[in-house]
Amino acid sequence: MKIIIFGLMLGFVLLFGCIDGEDVSEDETVECVSDDDCAEDYVCIHNECMHVPYESEEEMPEEETQPANIEETKPAVTVTPSTELIQPGDLTYLGAFRLPGPSGDSNWGYSGYAMTYYPEGDPSGTDNYPGSLYAVGHDHHQLVSEISIPTPVNSRNIDELNTATTLQPFADITNGMYGYLEIPRAGLEYLPAQGLQTSGKLYFSWGQHFEFENTPSHGWSELDLSNPKTAGRWHIDGYTNYATDDYIFEIPEEWASVYTPGQLLATGRFRDGLWSGRGPALFAYGPWNEGNPPADETVLDTTPLLLYGIQDSGAIEIRSDESMSMNNFKEPDEWSGGAWLTAGEKSAVILVGTKATGDAWYGFSNGVVYPTSGDPGEVYPETPEWPYDDRGWWSEDIEAQIIFYDPAELGAVAKGQMETYEPQPYAVMNIDDYLYDPGFDYERGKRYLVGAAAFDRENGYLYVVERLADENDKSIIHVWKVNE
Repeated sequence: MKIIIFGLMLGFVLLFGCIDGEDVSEDETVECVSDDDCAEDYVCIHNECMHVPYESEEEMPEEETQPANIEETKPAVTVTPSTELIQPGDLTYLGAFRLPGPSGDSNWGYSGYAMTYYPEGDPSGTDNYPGSLYAVGHDHHQLVSEISIPTPVNSRNIDELNTATTLQPFADITNGMYGYLEIPRAGLEYLPAQGLQTSGKLYFSWGQHFEFENTPSHGWSELDLSNPKTAGRWHIDGYTNYATDDYIFEIPEEWASVYTPGQLLATGRFRDGLWSGRGPALFAYGPWNEGNPPADETVLDTTPLLLYGIQDSGAIEIRSDESMSMNNFKEPDEWSGGAWLTAGEKSAVILVGTKATGDAWYGFSNGVVYPTSGDPGEVYPETPEWPYDDRGWWSEDIEAQIIFYDPAELGAVAKGQMETYEPQPYAVMNIDDYLYDPGFDYERGKRYLVGAAAFDRENGYLYVVERLADENDKSIIHVWKVNE
């Protein structure tokens, strides 16, 4: 698919609508509890009816950015798309909840870059949100805690939100196997017992901003955080850490049985710049196929599903050019979580992250460009004063997005019928209007809006982390219902 469909684009400005037969002007606010209280083409966000400008492909404006010219490198392949795809309009916002106070040796400030849903958690809970969440806390500590899932509240007032409770305090599920990590990356996913296993596991990966060699990155642990019985670390066969050691999520067994037999986990990473290619990466793997557990340093069998570039043998960086780019790719992008959504016969693979918008550059946040060509005559600028002194990839603005991929196209990649860089998102959902604190905050070091995602497949609940949104720089969890 060579075009990107710009999906649900929500705005805080009410356009003209009608509720209960009364005209609603752009200056009026209509209060609501759910979408049922709003007129057609409106949804309930934080107790106000908001207009949804585009719901179908025919209504949407064409994307100005030209699609990657894949045909120059490989003849086009006809792939039958999935007949039933989850669209942005199938996601109903339910609200959000707050995270608890400190526990163990960590807290929820600067948190939430890895998270998974556990269906058997919180067995004594009495609300309509069963199960629990395991998630990584403060970036500096990289410890994991288990929390309950309270009923989400759709309100602009954070003080009105319910707060999760701690079920297991923060602990180190890696047994210190990674040591110090500079700007860590992490992934976390639960699966019930596989192969010869007798208990469900937490599957994890850890990495860091700079990867100077392809070190083993993946492992698993037990669910008891006080006795994790850590196993690992293992390599993702043939691929650089820059493309593999971040998000992890479950692959539905029905799909995997056709395209990646025995491999029920998807893992990947996007690294800003061009280090991991020109878009997010995704690979299927199943460590239980190679031991219970596999030996340390095992190279796990891997099936590529998405990679916007080419992995040269042993190379640390992915090689790519513009013909291998995700539509609208920018170097400062950040894709930090994902999930394989299913709802009845419909499905989608989603990635969540912070999308760079406007001009992009390498340098400082105030627009000062730092040269990167390496020419002897380059003049390097002085470092700006705080809070603009953080050098890296920057853009004029950012927005929180969910991008949607067709599982049939990823299946075609797995079968060798498409190149890894050919699939494109078929829809994009801007979720800024649901956030409590969108946009940059240079003084607080806030340059990324969202973190990890987790999916309750049985009940259809999607959980997404908003970072640095609450007091003490704590994260907040947003909840959507994925409708059939």
